[in-house]
Amino acid sequence: MPRHAGISQTITAAITAAITAALIGTFAVPAFAARPPSQFGVDAPQLARLGPHAVGFEKITLVDPAQVDVLAYDPATHTAPKRDRRLVVDVWYPAVAEAHAPRVVYHAAFPSEPPAPPAQFTIPGIAVRNAPFSGSNYPLVVVSHGYSNMPVAMSWITENLASKGYVVAAIEHEDPPITDLTKFAAPIMRRPLDIAFVAATLQHTLAAKHWIDPRRTALLGYSMGGYGVLTAAGAVLDPASALAKAVPGNLLAPYCRGGARQGAVKVRHLRAVVAISPAGGRPLDAWGHHGLAGIKVPLFMINGNRDHTVGYRYAARRFFDEAVNAHRYLLTLEEAGHDIGLDPAPAQMRGSLWNEGWFQDPVWSTERVNAINAHFITAFFDRYVKGEKSRGAYLNVPVVHSDRGVWPTSHPAPYDAYSPGTGGITVWKGFQKPYSVGLELRQARAGQAGSKRH
Repeated sequence: MPRHAGISQTITAAITAAITAALIGTFAVPAFAARPPSQFGVDAPQLARLGPHAVGFEKITLVDPAQVDVLAYDPATHTAPKRDRRLVVDVWYPAVAEAHAPRVVYHAAFPSEPPAPPAQFTIPGIAVRNAPFSGSNYPLVVVSHGYSNMPVAMSWITENLASKGYVVAAIEHEDPPITDLTKFAAPIMRRPLDIAFVAATLQHTLAAKHWIDPRRTALLGYSMGGYGVLTAAGAVLDPASALAKAVPGNLLAPYCRGGARQGAVKVRHLRAVVAISPAGGRPLDAWGHHGLAGIKVPLFMINGNRDHTVGYRYAARRFFDEAVNAHRYLLTLEEAGHDIGLDPAPAQMRGSLWNEGWFQDPVWSTERVNAINAHFITAFFDRYVKGEKSRGAYLNVPVVHSDRGVWPTSHPAPYDAYSPGTGGITVWKGFQKPYSVGLELRQARAGQAGSKRH
């Protein structure tokens, strides 16, 4: 699996630098990236704004006992040792507001271009570490990050959802470096297993504390995490796939179609799943031609149609067609690539194109992408996890292509007004007239074949 899409798109570096410099020079804000990523600007769609809750943050450690260590497989003996797998989980939650408590600053590191050491960076947040919990019985959202990523680099959505009344648990999968693809079998094997284990454990432990309602569980994954959440949502792995064969010793076979442990990678009490730039398409063909039919909960996918890392036509676009038993949506960002799942690039990551490319699409502003994604993820989870049927109006867009939406002059409104999406106004509901461009949203109901792209 290649490194993220930004690596091959060097021609826009000068443009990106020029735009960043112009923005910094134009506004009085001392640093463009200093605002917490979960807080969006005035051009954000309506549902992207933060919710009413203060946000707390804590880390917990879970232990999955006696797990196969796929990277220690011995071909001479055809065996792999079993070890306890320790997983750190970052948890964001609705909290008691503490006006003077210091807000968290997240720390993480991503692999740099070899032979450079990992690049360290920080991200400001709105959360308060270990703040008292507020309320009870919220929905649970389990988050799975991309290959060699870290959960704190997805604070744009983890904090945002927590402020809206969700408990968000993001797994630190501790992948081997993406720069060493000889170890690719580890994330293939572990993603769905980690997700299923963490979801089941938290459904029990957090429900006992009355933090969550375990019957209202959702999944959200980016890139390799997208592969993980689709599998954990019911997509059945194909034992004959290139993905399964990439795991030595046939170790993945028990979790594939017909395997004795097929059910061990599926999350119970699932209400909905979101996959951003999901991996698993060609050439891996994780679920074969029929495996995605195993997903029976509502599904929302987000992808750029220029994704050269995991693909588009034979990935999310194909998944949309084949997940025939799910009510499903596909939001396409026209001309976007793969890197649409993380926070805006921290200042420490802007010194090289490799490091910045983890965070920044060559065409789309990361802040703009995240605001659009947060808007739709909020509408989707509120509709299908919380059961707020009125949110369906944000998902049932009046035109498939946002550029074709119109706001007739016979319906005057302020420049920054949000579209109602009704009464002859076909600009997507919740979008401002000048900022509803470059998007396509398709949907199909369970049992309905995917609509063909024209």
